[in-house]
Amino acid sequence: MEKKRIPLTIDGKNVEANAGQTVLECARENGIFIPTLCHYEKTTNVGACRVCVVEVENARSLVASCCMPVTPGMIVRTDTPAVRSAQKMIVELLWSSGDHNCLTCEQNGACELQNLVYWLQIEKPRFEIEPPGYAIEDNNSMIQRDLNKCVLCGRCVRACNEIQVNEVLDFSMRGSHAKVGPAFDADYINSSCVFCGECLQVCPTGAITFKQAKFAGRPWELQKTRTTCTYCGVGCQMDVFVKDNKVIKVSGNREYGKPNEGSLCVKGRFGMDFIQHPSRLKKPLMRRNKNDELKEVSWEEAISFISDKLSAIKKKNGPDSIAGLASARCTNEENYLFQKFMRAVIGTNNVDHCARL
Repeated sequence: MEKKRIPLTIDGKNVEANAGQTVLECARENGIFIPTLCHYEKTTNVGACRVCVVEVENARSLVASCCMPVTPGMIVRTDTPAVRSAQKMIVELLWSSGDHNCLTCEQNGACELQNLVYWLQIEKPRFEIEPPGYAIEDNNSMIQRDLNKCVLCGRCVRACNEIQVNEVLDFSMRGSHAKVGPAFDADYINSSCVFCGECLQVCPTGAITFKQAKFAGRPWELQKTRTTCTYCGVGCQMDVFVKDNKVIKVSGNREYGKPNEGSLCVKGRFGMDFIQHPSRLKKPLMRRNKNDELKEVSWEEAISFISDKLSAIKKKNGPDSIAGLASARCTNEENYLFQKFMRAVIGTNNVDHCARL
């Protein structure tokens, strides 16, 4: 049964929306830009920042478009003097209440607050800048937190609680003393955080950043490539950011969707040091005799050597004298081929799998 569409008007354009959609969702579907900061898809709409305010005819005040459901005949205006004045005031207040020094911030060039300041053409806030003076949390090897740059949008809280369901982060204190973090104001390293990095990925400013990427490259210097995580057989899609042929950081790919919907585990997001590690083997090593040193050989020579050895063992002791152990870091297809090789070629069912990462 076809769903009934709801007619409304946005900036003089007649559009239609599904029942339950918000004004923001309808506007985006129809190519109409409304700025946001706290909004994050697949989490609860909270209307915390009010950057997305719009005018709705006959409404008593400006409304948050991310929370306002569409109604039949609704007339919405997104670009009026009142809307722009309110948005400027909100952004100026956010700017002045934190230490947003773009010169040294890792998010410079990819900061949503910075983009809003530029888009609204704000040269400087009309209020005195008063950073709260929080100490930077720098006591783990993966995530750095600078709450002086936090705008209390709550995206990290909702990502932690609703997407990953780890329920580590929440708001504490009130008013100008409000802050986000684990229970009892603990650091990440001393909390129940599993370091999945979901909060890092959703943060719109430089409040939560990728510690391994610090001073390694500006966002515009990094080349982004979508790839598949190699840590297990799930096939999580992720984006690797590379500079000078070196992986600087990793983020989950939300555009592609399945199977991970943009989320990653701690190993998929932070376990990348092995790529450039000096001890990593890149070519096969082989010793021909027991007392020989390992020497680098070609793949053809290594495969031929293994084939000859397996054939000799099978001929002498039978196929069940050989066993195979697959790895969880291989893809499902590679593991399938491995067990097929052991059963159909070697002729044994002695196949096991390391299901750990």
